[in-house]
Amino acid sequence: MLLLRRRSCTAPALLLALAALFFYHTSTVERPRVRDAQRRQRNKSVMDRRYGVLPLEPEQLHSLLEVYRSKRNCAGKAIVLTGQHIASSTEVQLYKRVLREEGYRVDQERYAETNSGIRHDGRDGQELSVLICLKGSEKSCLRKNYFAHPQPYQRVNVIPAFVGAFLDMGGVCRFLMHSCLAGVSLPIIPSACAFSRQGTGGTEEDWNLLTQPGSLASQGLVAVVNVYVLVSSATPLTAFLHQTGLVKTHLDKNSYATKLLEFFCEKLGHTLALKAFELMKQVISEVLTAAVLTTASSSPPRCPLCFQLMTFTVHYNASVHPVVIKIQTDLHFDSMKDPNLDGQVTKEYVLEDMLRLLFPECRNDDEGPRSTWDSTKVKYSGCEWLNGLCLSLEEMQLLLQFHQQLKASDNFHLLHPRSSHFSDLQHDLIQRFPVAKDDGKGQSLSVMLEQLSSYYTERNHTDRSDDPASLGHNKSHSDTSDSDRCVDPHLRQLYTDPPLVLSPAFNPWVKEYRADVLFDTITIWIRPEPKSARCHIHLDEHRGPRMANYPVGLGNSRINILVVDESGVEPVVMTVYTLHIFRESRPSLPMFDEYVMCGFVQDCGLMVRPDLPCGLEPIAGPKSSGKPQATAQPCSSGDETGRWVVPCLSCSDNRTCDWREIAWQPDSCYHPVLEQPLLQTCMMNKKVLFIGDSTNRGMMYYLMERVNTTLEDWDKAHDTIVYRNLNQGRTLISYSYYPQFWLHKSQRPTFQRALQQLLERSRPLENSPQTVLVVGGVQWLSLDHLKTLQKVLEREKLQNIMVVVKSLGMGFHLPVDGIRSLSLSGVQELYGINKKILESARRLGYEVIDTFSITMGRYKEFLQGRCACHFHEVHRLLIPTVPAHRRLQIVRPAGESVSDTSTQLASAQQQELWSQPSSSYHVKGAVNQVYSEILLSRLCVPYVHNGTKSQH
Repeated sequence: MLLLRRRSCTAPALLLALAALFFYHTSTVERPRVRDAQRRQRNKSVMDRRYGVLPLEPEQLHSLLEVYRSKRNCAGKAIVLTGQHIASSTEVQLYKRVLREEGYRVDQERYAETNSGIRHDGRDGQELSVLICLKGSEKSCLRKNYFAHPQPYQRVNVIPAFVGAFLDMGGVCRFLMHSCLAGVSLPIIPSACAFSRQGTGGTEEDWNLLTQPGSLASQGLVAVVNVYVLVSSATPLTAFLHQTGLVKTHLDKNSYATKLLEFFCEKLGHTLALKAFELMKQVISEVLTAAVLTTASSSPPRCPLCFQLMTFTVHYNASVHPVVIKIQTDLHFDSMKDPNLDGQVTKEYVLEDMLRLLFPECRNDDEGPRSTWDSTKVKYSGCEWLNGLCLSLEEMQLLLQFHQQLKASDNFHLLHPRSSHFSDLQHDLIQRFPVAKDDGKGQSLSVMLEQLSSYYTERNHTDRSDDPASLGHNKSHSDTSDSDRCVDPHLRQLYTDPPLVLSPAFNPWVKEYRADVLFDTITIWIRPEPKSARCHIHLDEHRGPRMANYPVGLGNSRINILVVDESGVEPVVMTVYTLHIFRESRPSLPMFDEYVMCGFVQDCGLMVRPDLPCGLEPIAGPKSSGKPQATAQPCSSGDETGRWVVPCLSCSDNRTCDWREIAWQPDSCYHPVLEQPLLQTCMMNKKVLFIGDSTNRGMMYYLMERVNTTLEDWDKAHDTIVYRNLNQGRTLISYSYYPQFWLHKSQRPTFQRALQQLLERSRPLENSPQTVLVVGGVQWLSLDHLKTLQKVLEREKLQNIMVVVKSLGMGFHLPVDGIRSLSLSGVQELYGINKKILESARRLGYEVIDTFSITMGRYKEFLQGRCACHFHEVHRLLIPTVPAHRRLQIVRPAGESVSDTSTQLASAQQQELWSQPSSSYHVKGAVNQVYSEILLSRLCVPYVHNGTKSQH
């Protein structure tokens, strides 16, 4: 037996060993083994009599297999071992969906050890038809005893022999070290299996290592190509090549997915494209043949229907003859620009094509041409007699599988066997492995496989797109036919980065989904994929992007996915999918008795001011309150420097803070909060005019709710609107949207025109502080606008009115598709511009509110909106709630107490509010609440300083 373990290719020794082994088996094994040996001998004699040609024509073989296939029953159970994948991942869902569509009962488990269906100690294990081992579960699959006694019909997506064949043995592929390959010149570099060669896209090291000195790209093709190969059976070898691969030329920064034949046509022209494609298949086939022969000579196959997807990376160096530079036993897309999303989408297209190829729809009916069946096939003593040739059930399964794959290989090209493309190198390899050469079983089955491949190759020669000249023709023909219509307006899958856990799990026929994300998830890349390439996808509107990076605001966000038919003159929305995303608030711990006050100016995730520290820092002051000293006075302006303060167990860990108690604290003063009766008195006979964008509008609606207690009217106004019913008709509020960015520049009203229109709509106006003009927005305000404002007010004789300038704010700081995005340096520059605007406004005698400093530290806490600049949201109220200002978290001076009169007033007012009808709408947003309250305090300065304000 020692002689049998040696990898020697010496013919006499091998013949002696085989003779000894034959004598041993014939004298000891049971009668079924004897019948198996007799069957193999009969097959060999049949082959010998016909010189290796079966006693039937390829057309006859095809017809007989069609009859045989019509009677098979493929119903069974499939188990998906998820391994490192979460159960909701799109890859797991893909396997489950396709296998169920093909008629399998699908179970799911993480590892083989935890699934009773794989164990062989019960009847349930014998029902298993398909075992899918995803990344992280391969070792679990191999550790199980499953491969020891597989049934002929059972399939696993791991070929055990490949685990060892493609190991890296000190920089050399293990199969290349086989003694029978000594002196063979295979088109592969020895280190192709090395783990150190990560990223298969052609790194700088690859180019330097593989490009020959003096070679020029203009002399031929210089590229690295990832080819995705499906080995559907190892012994005998059957393999297919997917039409899509990753390519990267010396001019490309990243690899990109494309159809390989089209790539060759583009780079080489029609004449050389097909030659290059065939040479690529030949090279990969030669390497696979060598690897399989080394494994077959050392151990018999334990899993006849095992299959495996592999990645072959080939290099072209100014030639159409490629060299294999890397082999990986799974699919890899690392060299793409976005492997997590683009790579996953491409991977799942390949996976679905593989599943459709390997697992055709199960046919459980029991009807068919029984008379033909009975006359062509008789089962006897473990044999399937096919027109005089005795095949085992295992061999019949392999033959049927290959026959079915050739019929369904629309997106795969046959790689092996191809008798017309059997190279001299492959003939030489078979001669070097006598076990493979002398196996009657292998010869008979291999010849049948080759005949089938020849039959389908000839039949489909004119139908397939292997002819480069036909690549563009098919497309132009379909452009003028009805096939361009979107007849199946459904999504195949919804891809997101980071991956979302959808509820319910994605199903093409379910149109509405929900998903929750954590606080730190501020953007999500959305990429829906249609089931039909003739259907077009647009996000939110029929002219929206096909895919996009979306900002995810706190609370609820909604994204509409439109499946559109664009074959007609006008696009038609066929189906609408809706994705609701709920983003959680910042994680918070309840405040404990022992805490410290921590403060921050800016978040470390966006260092707007490099001269200042970021994140939480301990702040001085009374430990019990975190409030300013009793000597603090009301702030004299709305741009006093300050910071956010929050109670924490430790300032070094923001997870220990009670973020519900966060407050804005100026450094040396405080912003008073007026109780509603005083605020109503302050606003009596005032006219407050707002001009600006939606951030300014949010302040307006907050003011209306605070003054009126209720917000009965609300609208996303993008023009001019006037409210005259505020404060029992004693306060007028008007608003004009500026700038109207959705209009062409030539049609947009100027700031001067928009301001004059607002003044005209709000007249009569009093030239006194009773008329208030609030100007500002997120990032459009400039020094020129302040100059225009001053000129218009002087011309209109309104120079004595009160002007409040709301400064710039955070927004447009996220990389969002379809709108401008600021880099970090752009945000830092914006801070400097904001500072100049505040200084200029103060010189003109205007009140100012520094919303930039307030929003800078909490830039992640924006609400729904693509600009990430909205810190407010208006929603309809269904039940009565406590007024917003009673939940304010603006710091008060320490030591001050509420007078009995103020307490009674507040209590009585609260009872009155609860007895009133609830507001129709409510303005949410803690950050908007802070700077809106600062606005109110600046509008009512006389009421604050005369000592009549209520403090608590």
